[in-house]
Amino acid sequence: MEESGYESVLCVKPDVHVYRIPPRATNRGYRAAEWQLDQPSWSGRLRITAKGQMAYIKLEDRTSGELFAQAPVDQFPGTAVESVTDSSRYFVIRIEDGNGRRAFIGIGFGDRGDAFDFNVALQDHFKWVKQQCEFAKQAQNPDQSPKLDLGFKEGQTIKLNIANMKKKEGAAGNPRARPASTGGLSLLPPPPGGKTSTLIPPPGEQLSVGGSLVQPAVAPTSDQLPARPNQAGFSSDLSTIFPHVTSGKELPHLGQRKEGKAFLSWPVFGA
Repeated sequence: MEESGYESVLCVKPDVHVYRIPPRATNRGYRAAEWQLDQPSWSGRLRITAKGQMAYIKLEDRTSGELFAQAPVDQFPGTAVESVTDSSRYFVIRIEDGNGRRAFIGIGFGDRGDAFDFNVALQDHFKWVKQQCEFAKQAQNPDQSPKLDLGFKEGQTIKLNIANMKKKEGAAGNPRARPASTGGLSLLPPPPGGKTSTLIPPPGEQLSVGGSLVQPAVAPTSDQLPARPNQAGFSSDLSTIFPHVTSGKELPHLGQRKEGKAFLSWPVFGA
């Protein structure tokens, strides 16, 4: 990947302190507690810039912007920038003077949020560098990139489970029986063990029960009375009940009064 000709600013922190650090005797890492934190060697401004794949940590004067030291960073995390083991606000960076001379110094931030931004700025830059390298490799060798095949293989099936899906009429299962049409009236099926109520359709229509047409019963007129069923223990001969009424004579109708005669008293049975 070729380096671009412009320099971008990744992060600026106005307050940073520089410390002299003792040589590291073992590989256990640096400890900020071993530095003289109350006596920093220098204080100023920190800027992180990027040019191509390289990042640069620049320590500058707050007022004039004069460069105090610069640390080129080719990868992160790495030997150019290391975190201390006992704090998240202090780091060890490797500075260079441009003539090949290098030195390790300690830097620290008074605010923990500034240290977090410093760390994230370097991480984002080198994550971007890694993506650009992968894109460049794919552009050079497009055939080597894995192809995504979303087609179904031979014999491969999928199963979809859709909740609350209504069954279509005629589908497998035990569909509920639908009552026969009653001249445009919709009847609900009776409950288990119940009796189906009989509906009288309007005049001129026929009732369909069980697929056969049934002629509706005709209500009696006012001149015709329904025959009373013969009850057990009672005689059908009116002469035994009404001795004063002889057989062969016509009985007056209910509600009719003949001149000169009183109403006929009818006994009520089964009242």
